[in-house]
Amino acid sequence: MEQQNRTTHEEEQVDQQEVQDVEADVTETEGNKSEEVEEAQSPEQEVEQKLEETTNRLLRLQADYENFRRRTRQEREADAKYRSQRLVEELLPALDNFERALTVTPESEEAKSLIQGMEMIYRQLQDALKKEEVHPVETVGYPFDPHFHQAVMQVETDEYEKNIVVEELQKGYKLKDRVIRPAMVKVNG
Repeated sequence: MEQQNRTTHEEEQVDQQEVQDVEADVTETEGNKSEEVEEAQSPEQEVEQKLEETTNRLLRLQADYENFRRRTRQEREADAKYRSQRLVEELLPALDNFERALTVTPESEEAKSLIQGMEMIYRQLQDALKKEEVHPVETVGYPFDPHFHQAVMQVETDEYEKNIVVEELQKGYKLKDRVIRPAMVKVNG
């Protein structure tokens, strides 16, 4: 009986050993399958990652292209809007000379008719500038604004409040909304 117990005990040990071996095999097989699954997912993940990177790059390129188009359109609009600026800048000294000439009081009939002809040319020149939306900068009686005025002198007078333009020495001009020449002015200090 003792021998039978030993045999049973040995059989149990063998059975336990076999169970442990089978469990080890199962664990190893599961581990191998997990590795195989991970390896199988790895190329898939790589493709997804590359797709995401490519998509992001494409989105950045699209945004850059849209910014380029917008910037180019704005530059073209500004060029069209201010296309006459250079010509107007060249004409301003002539306009100033017309204004100075028109301040002269004619003494003879010939001089009067000459001044009338100059006034007509001056008005035509002003009309042409108005069509291009060139306007003089407002000065006398307005607050000094460094965007529109260039202060040449500062005077003290009770006639105007402080920091108000009291006299215009040279006209300033705007082309649409851009100052092309600031007005030279005297300001009450």
